[in-house]
Amino acid sequence: MKPPEHAGLHRGKLFDEFEVGQVIRSESRTVTADDIAAFAKLSGDFNPLHTDEAYARSTPFRGRIAHGLLVQSIASGLANQTGVFDGTTVAVLEMVIRYALPVHPGDEVRIELVVRAMDPEPAPRRGWVRFGTSVRNQRGEVVIEGEWLTLMHRRRPVRRIGRGAELETPDVEGRSRAANDVAP
Repeated sequence: MKPPEHAGLHRGKLFDEFEVGQVIRSESRTVTADDIAAFAKLSGDFNPLHTDEAYARSTPFRGRIAHGLLVQSIASGLANQTGVFDGTTVAVLEMVIRYALPVHPGDEVRIELVVRAMDPEPAPRRGWVRFGTSVRNQRGEVVIEGEWLTLMHRRRPVRRIGRGAELETPDVEGRSRAANDVAP
């Protein structure tokens, strides 16, 4: 996957723009009974905890709950809607998911990502960013916590071509610079 070549194609952050400790917060979204029904159909997971209100009321959950992977998928979408990953993510390499509390139809969820670690070594054009993640409900309770390991595009390296030669090289934002200029 190639990084965007011209300005305006992405609004996401490049590897070089993240800092350990940085926090990214999403907007919230309501999980609906229709979401749960659609996910059951899509995934084939028709467990009565998710699909049968009468049955689910007889369980410790006291009603239907959303599939954990549905909530994780919604959280992933909310993270992407922040714009941080827009056009700059090469891949999500790993997701660690720990379910803490159930999510019921009508609950709102949002995600908070915290940059925990960064590694510039994979390649000159990419770096790893490890995020701690917490998905919270409308009461601020953690419903899912975990980690994501992402591979992110970096600013393009400066290319040098012989003694004193300058080569205009567009960076990932589409700006041109001479090869002997310092990258921003």
